[in-house]
Amino acid sequence: MITTARVPADKSVQIAFSLNDSTELNDPDNSFPLAFPDLDQQLQPLPPCHASMESVQVFKDHCKMAKEFCDVKKEMALLEERKKKLMAELDDDEKENLDAVRLEREFRELAEENQTLISCHNHYSEQLEILRVQNQKRQGSS
Repeated sequence: MITTARVPADKSVQIAFSLNDSTELNDPDNSFPLAFPDLDQQLQPLPPCHASMESVQVFKDHCKMAKEFCDVKKEMALLEERKKKLMAELDDDEKENLDAVRLEREFRELAEENQTLISCHNHYSEQLEILRVQNQKRQGSS
């Protein structure tokens, strides 16, 4: 059975231990913080009972998991932000694509209208030439 001691809120507690398997608990270079500010209160590691190596090991494991959890939460937040940016870029690209489709359609319509107008111009130019020739024949015969 693992027991943990509750420390009153008005007392400060400092705990240090190493990440390796040595029994030395006062190595400040390899210590975990007692509290993880980004972690909910109920998920905070409780101080270990120093008389029990199992309690200390559970505390170390809990601290490692808490740190990993905080790291994953931060990474998730960064990924969510990246997702928002990518979604905004995708929306912009879709709008540009719709604009391109609209411009292509408008270009095709104008090109068809241009061809129609060219055909009409050619037809009317031919008709005008025929009328001129007929007019010249009438004037020449009179």
